[in-house]
Amino acid sequence: MTIALRIDGPAPGRSGEQPLTCAGTLDGSTYRRLRDIVINAALEEPPIVIVDVNALHAPDASAWSVFTSAHWHVRTWPDVPIVLVCSDPTTCDTLRRTGITRHVPVYRTVADARTACGTGQNRRRKRARAELPAGLGGAARARRLVEYWLTDWSHTAMIPVAAIIASELAENALLHTDSAPWLIIECDGDQITVAVEDASPVPAQRREHPRSGASPVSGLAVVSALSRSWGCLPTVSGKTVWAVLGPENAL
Repeated sequence: MTIALRIDGPAPGRSGEQPLTCAGTLDGSTYRRLRDIVINAALEEPPIVIVDVNALHAPDASAWSVFTSAHWHVRTWPDVPIVLVCSDPTTCDTLRRTGITRHVPVYRTVADARTACGTGQNRRRKRARAELPAGLGGAARARRLVEYWLTDWSHTAMIPVAAIIASELAENALLHTDSAPWLIIECDGDQITVAVEDASPVPAQRREHPRSGASPVSGLAVVSALSRSWGCLPTVSGKTVWAVLGPENAL
């Protein structure tokens, strides 16, 4: 399966879309790779992710659910819509018949997709990211960055809880992976998102000790208790663990 990434216009994550052109066979051997590439595109936070599937062939119609899967992964955060472009009536009919278009609409051309999604009305998100050291200083560095960025964005009331979340996510990545993680902080109105990327594909999961149960409290249990919602996104290079905070989470 050949998946070629084509970027038209401004860089992704700023003011442009990130079209993906897919060609080849979509089946069990390529499903996860395509899903993770679409998720990666959404994590760059363009207004929309447009996927051209005109040259993509799925021998089993159920394989088209790859796009629904990607949608459900990113619908809470980064909340970027995914749309398909296809001019073949038979493929479009399959996409509708299998329910894909209930969550991932399909358009005949890229221009139609852009017009329908109104990409000129972009959300004004503030976003910053930095690599953390792969050692004991990683969590402390994450807390300092949170304080710096949220002070700069005039969200000082959210610094205590966001710093705790960033520290827990960073420590979790440093404890369970061999990679130097990346910290992402995002402000979207009164909503703050804290995320940490690492190079391990193993999903982040809350675990209880076999003898002591939920005690001691795990880092992800703290994240769950202090955030509005949290989740784990598979990516091409590993995963991103994120937590969304609202004013009700301020400490």
